[in-house]
Amino acid sequence: MFNSMLKKLARLLVVVLAVTAITFAMIGLLPGNVAYEIAGQGSTMEGIEAVEKELGLDRPLILRYVDWLEDVACGNMGTSFCTGEPVFEAIVARLPMTLELMAISQFIALCLAVPLSVLGALKPGAFADHMVNAAAFAMISVPAFVMGLVLIYIFSIQLSFFPATGFVPLSQGILDNLRSLTLPALCIALVEWVPFMRVLKADMINTLGENYILTARAKGLSTTHILFRHALKPSSLTLITVLGIHIGHLIGGVVIVEMIFALPGIGRLFIGSIFSRDFAMVQGCVLFITMGYVGMNLLADGLYLIVDPRIRISGRT
Repeated sequence: MFNSMLKKLARLLVVVLAVTAITFAMIGLLPGNVAYEIAGQGSTMEGIEAVEKELGLDRPLILRYVDWLEDVACGNMGTSFCTGEPVFEAIVARLPMTLELMAISQFIALCLAVPLSVLGALKPGAFADHMVNAAAFAMISVPAFVMGLVLIYIFSIQLSFFPATGFVPLSQGILDNLRSLTLPALCIALVEWVPFMRVLKADMINTLGENYILTARAKGLSTTHILFRHALKPSSLTLITVLGIHIGHLIGGVVIVEMIFALPGIGRLFIGSIFSRDFAMVQGCVLFITMGYVGMNLLADGLYLIVDPRIRISGRT
């Protein structure tokens, strides 16, 4: 089992290297010259060339990438070309808000998906099941930016329940912090719960037809006990897989939501760095996002061992 996890970690490290290398190459193909923007509009060619030499932009792309890898291995992610702020400090300062937003949105999505999938698996084809399916189809058809605007109009403009933009740090109060993240988290969760519900519902229907479930019914166990004690846990393996894979899609949704609600997270930093051609900051954001995706997949593999004892016994993940 340990060797299997090491092999998976090695494969995921290759993914990190591949993504960062491709990003580095794509950044080099972007139009414009960051040295010209840093030097200013009235600068001479000599001044622009001096800036390029200072930033190392006159060197071949492959050598710059190797140097960047060496610096990252030593704990140095570089400095922003535009603000002069260390890349690592800029990302770490915005990371808690993004992680909190992702955690709250996934919690809400699971709170919606799990009971609705159990309801659908218990009585498939019933009126309630059809209503849930219709709501799921409607939700997943709405883009995140449209959902965000609708939520702002209803809960901020019309009802004044939640602020439309801005973020209150956790240090300034839990309630104010949650109020500032409620609409952004709902914007993500109202779309994310649909695939979770569909996957878990399909597995629950299959699990409820297993022999050990029929034996539990024959023993007189209650339906609630059977559903949540015997059926939900073995039906969660595919859901865990989807949660791990879905982190990539979730990161994309977070970027859009942070722009809509003016949240100071990594997504907004990433988009702003692309527009300002801040290559060092873009590469640092890509590295953090990729490592988050890899980490979530490793966590999903670890959860397999907890949920399904057969995997622990066989030693496979």
